[in-house]
Amino acid sequence: MNQPIILSSQIRDVVLGKNVKLVQPVNLYECKIGDNCFVGPFVEIQSNVVVGDRTRVQSHSFICDGVNIGNDCFVGHGVMFVNDLFSNGGPAGDRNAWKTTTIGNNVSIGSNVTMLPVTVCDGAVIGAGAVVTKDIKIKGVYAGNPAKLIRRL
Repeated sequence: MNQPIILSSQIRDVVLGKNVKLVQPVNLYECKIGDNCFVGPFVEIQSNVVVGDRTRVQSHSFICDGVNIGNDCFVGHGVMFVNDLFSNGGPAGDRNAWKTTTIGNNVSIGSNVTMLPVTVCDGAVIGAGAVVTKDIKIKGVYAGNPAKLIRRL
């Protein structure tokens, strides 16, 4: 009988700011977490991610390579960031084909949101379950699949 290779979650090569709270298990590697942040359990934050100061990332969220999240943000439970659009019909084997995501300051992202590679302006609110497929350029509340502006703030 073949034995599985068992890998444990880890915190490796992470730049942590002051007063960061991490709830185990988390899988963080080659990323930067700002001052006074909170990262809940069952979160993965991959390489080349920057999380700004005073940002909260709730449980079961996945932040992939190439995401930049601003200061004073909220990332709800189960939020999934995507960096590969499968533009060639399957996973991009070349990391250079991956796209990036930039989240402004004071952005709230509700639970179970899917974030494709986009830019989100400061102060946006993205409702639970939304699928963000295009840049958000106007401060407001967004919801739906695909996410649309519901009202300006």
